[in-house]
Amino acid sequence: MSGPALGRTPFAVAACAMGAVVLASNILVQFPLNDWLTWGAITYPVAFLVSELVNRAHGPGQARRVAWVGFAVAVAASLVLAPVRIAAASGTAFLLSQWLDIAVFDRLRRGSWWRAPLVATLLAAVLDTAVFWSMAFAGTGGPWVTWALGDLAVKLVLGVALLLPFRLALGRLVARSAA
Repeated sequence: MSGPALGRTPFAVAACAMGAVVLASNILVQFPLNDWLTWGAITYPVAFLVSELVNRAHGPGQARRVAWVGFAVAVAASLVLAPVRIAAASGTAFLLSQWLDIAVFDRLRRGSWWRAPLVATLLAAVLDTAVFWSMAFAGTGGPWVTWALGDLAVKLVLGVALLLPFRLALGRLVARSAA
């Protein structure tokens, strides 16, 4: 499915949102709340929301464009503001999980409005967590396995919670395209 091309301003907004979410998450992941969770777990699921809204309104090709630009901006900034290990792990996990999210969402888009974003987000969150935490923190001496489990739990809960903003934003996108 390919929707209408994303105009310059909406593309810039989506790409900047994606970059900001990933950059914030790369910085916040360095600050644990406890032995089970870092602050980055709270911000990162919004990246899936951004790509899924673009995917729903404009198709997987436009969602991949936004992911690429968001990735480039976030990794470049992360190389300056976060350790290289975190930037590399984030970039790898981000691209793999975004591609999975976009592909699963596109495959399920014709079902119930909630099925595509829910299944895509949950599967992508598992992949992102496994890749990121094993690359970024394995062997560092920190409780990375428990952080990964806490991170995944928060991503799964927020994946469900973000269905409401997805539905509300989707209604606005449909209303705009009908006008």
